[in-house]
Amino acid sequence: MSFVLLHGLGADRGQPLELFGPVLAGLAGDETGGAADVIAPDVRAHGASALIGAAEEFALDRLADEVAESVATEPAGAARGTEPARPFTLVGISMGAAIALRIALRDLLPVGRAVFVRPAFDDTSLPPNLRAFPVIGELLREHGPEGGAERFTRTEPYHRVAAASPLGGRGLLAQFRAPDAAARAVRLVEVPRNRAFASDTELGALASRGIRSLVVGAPRDPVHPFELAERWASGLGAPLERVPARDDGQAAQTAAMRQAIAGWLSRS
Repeated sequence: MSFVLLHGLGADRGQPLELFGPVLAGLAGDETGGAADVIAPDVRAHGASALIGAAEEFALDRLADEVAESVATEPAGAARGTEPARPFTLVGISMGAAIALRIALRDLLPVGRAVFVRPAFDDTSLPPNLRAFPVIGELLREHGPEGGAERFTRTEPYHRVAAASPLGGRGLLAQFRAPDAAARAVRLVEVPRNRAFASDTELGALASRGIRSLVVGAPRDPVHPFELAERWASGLGAPLERVPARDDGQAAQTAAMRQAIAGWLSRS
């Protein structure tokens, strides 16, 4: 079995590997007695990617094209002398969920299953839950990480998120401490302007192609509203797993997320 893990905005491939690596290792051992093929690329301007580029290169479909191309050429099974098994299972977090959806809807890779974790994108450009990110991007451009972070703590977008979720507020501030944050600020300005889907009808097209999907959401997460996870699940005709809020304990959320995804993967 082969999995493609896709990280969130401002993170890198280590994020989904840390969250879901133990799940996939255990699942592969239970079902096949061997290791799963896991491909976890760094999206443009994230992690080890040296690509930045112009604003138009941060369109979700452009990012989906790049991810699909890197996956298609990835020798995931090279250590065992085999090609990665198809179809793929996509597991995406936030921005990664949106990219995974675009890959599946556009048939960029052979996909059998998809797990969408804490979706943040809908059918509008720059929805309210993502409006803090362009503010962070512009502050990084104008004032750098330290000065930008100090100014951001005085903005309405920061106070709105932090009031609802202290950990959510810390997550936004972590964008200022990300590697090469100022040089890569364009990602924060442009990616939130994307639409993950055109309508709920487009979401429904996934199941008609025989792709099974799961949505995972959490309450009290103003950047990844649970109501949006409900909308994704309804449109996809997919089960929705509700996990504890981060502010009730990150360890509890992680454990619940792993358990929910492992259970669904073992059944689907």
